[in-house]
This record gives sequence, structure tokens and C-alpha cells, in this order.
Amino acid sequence: MSATAVAGLPKAMWGTALPQLRPRRVRPTWPSTTTAAVRQLSGGARVASAATGFAPSNRPAVDASGTPFNTTFQFSIPDKVGALDEVLGLLRRQGVSLTRIESRPARGRRGHYDIYIDFAAGSAVEVGRLRNALAGLASVDEINVVAGDSDVAGLDYRHVPWFPRKIADLDKFGDKVLSYGEELDADHPGFKDPKYRERRAEITAIARSYRHGMQLPYIKYTDEEIKTWGVVFDKVSALYPTHACKEHRYIFPLLVSNCGYRRDNIPQLEDVSRAFPADCTGWTIRPVMGLLSSRDFLNGLAFRVFHSTQYIRHHSVPLYTPEPDVCHELLGHVPLYADP
Repeated sequence: MSATAVAGLPKAMWGTALPQLRPRRVRPTWPSTTTAAVRQLSGGARVASAATGFAPSNRPAVDASGTPFNTTFQFSIPDKVGALDEVLGLLRRQGVSLTRIESRPARGRRGHYDIYIDFAAGSAVEVGRLRNALAGLASVDEINVVAGDSDVAGLDYRHVPWFPRKIADLDKFGDKVLSYGEELDADHPGFKDPKYRERRAEITAIARSYRHGMQLPYIKYTDEEIKTWGVVFDKVSALYPTHACKEHRYIFPLLVSNCGYRRDNIPQLEDVSRAFPADCTGWTIRPVMGLLSSRDFLNGLAFRVFHSTQYIRHHSVPLYTPEPDVCHELLGHVPLYADP
């Protein structure tokens, strides 16, 4: 097949008769400072909830034009029992109806969490009153108004929480994982396996040292890890014809042909990222230590970067994992990032 007939495909794929695949490159957009995910952390426990349970305010949430405007606060609290409950109690007493609450480890402040709340504000007075009320709590500090759809007199918008402005900035939160990675929960299948935990620590340390522009690290997988991959590979490959979407079914055979996808080999992120998504769609892959916050994961997507783990689930239950692992990333997500 001629080069003209396969425009947009890596050279390694010029022998694959799929002329309808074309590259599509999109200029990266700046990430939003808020996300739609709802995540609540308190006292070290992780809880996800789709609603807050607060009663709507008795005051009409409208501005001068009669339209509510969304407002986001960011503040920090210590990681101790009762700190978040104190904040939620104040919001309840103020009659605030939250649309989102999220927390993440505070940058540079060990033992603290940054809390983000979204709510519909009715006026600048209401926003100022709530900010002053939060400032009165002993456990709350560093209160910032992150976003709002209306001018709020007297509030300082200069102190916006950090977010990446260029792709290299993704290095700044590579080690800010919420859970898993090196540390395992007590109910994780590998929790009581010291050999597995040592191996996880080794792979996450490699991800921690990665910086943008470096070659993606190669992992020399053990026979046991490859065997676990093979069990998962065989199972999902048998299910794809009847359970996967057409885009996934279209791309997966190309990954098998060009990126080392097979039951006796765990593909390397460098080979997959360089030989396929980067050329076809502009997406790239970078290693990550574990589970990122929703905000950080979406910050990566804003630059067309997919954060992928490189460790694998515990061999005792190969068809189950409580977390993302290399099987989840390469067999589930990557095919769709390669589809233009």
C-alpha cells in the first residue's frame, strides 16, 4: 500500500488496509479550574456522593438579572476527625445548596486537604457572607473564590488555585495520588503479600521519577505478571466481539498488529504511545503512580495526555481489581484514545 493511501498512519502500519483512519490533531485547551466530579474526603476516608443533602436556601439564588450564578470556593482544612463535618454543618445552617464538593491533598502542606465547593449564589452579599462565615471556623484557612459568573464586589480573584498552563506542568502533580499506587487498602487482594507490595513500590517509584519529554519507562514484567495479563487478555478478547463498541473493535486488532498486544506480552507504554495514539490522534500516554484526583486527571486530558499505571493486579484474582491497573488502561482505555 502506498504512503498516500495511509496518510496519518505510523509507518509500521502502512501494510494494514484501513484507509479510512485519518489523523486529527486538536490544539490543547486550557483546563477548567473546576470539574463535575463529586468527591468527598474526611479523616482519611474516601467517599463519593452524587448529592450533598443540604436543603435549598430560602433566599432566591439570583443576581441582578434574575439568573443564578455559579460560584466556586477553595479552602484548606486539616486531616482530622470532625474538620469537614464542621464545614458541612456551617453550610447547612447558612442554607447553602451545594452542587459539588471535592477534596484533594493540599500542595506543600502535609496533613491538609484543599476543599472545592460549587453552589448557586444569589448576590455578591451572599458570597461575601459565606466567605466570612467560613473564615470564622478555626479549622478553615486559605479561602479563595475560584470562579463565578458575576462580578462580586470586594472579592479578590487574583488568588486562583494552581492549574497547569503548559504540558510540562503535569509533572507537578505526578506524585499527588489519592490512593493505591504503593499503598494498598486492607481489602486489596495483594495487601498481605509482601512480595507483591515490594513490586508495586518498585514500579510506582519509576513513575514518580518520570518527567515530561523523557522516554516512557520500560518495565521488565515477571513471568507471573505476564501470566496474569494473559488470563485477562484471553477473557476480554473473547468478550469484545459481542460487548465492545464498534470503535473499540476497529482499533483493537491494530494494537495487536502494531503494538505488541498479545496474551504472552504486556505492551510497553512507550511502544503504544509513540506508535499509535500520538501519530493517529495526537494523544499521548504518561505513567502515573496511582489514582489521581478528578481535577488532576482532567487537567491531563486537557492536554490530550492519558495518565496510565504500569503495575498489574494481584495474581490471585486476575479477573478482579479494585483500582486501575495496566490491564484496565491498555485493554480498556487506550483503544479509544487511538480512534480519531
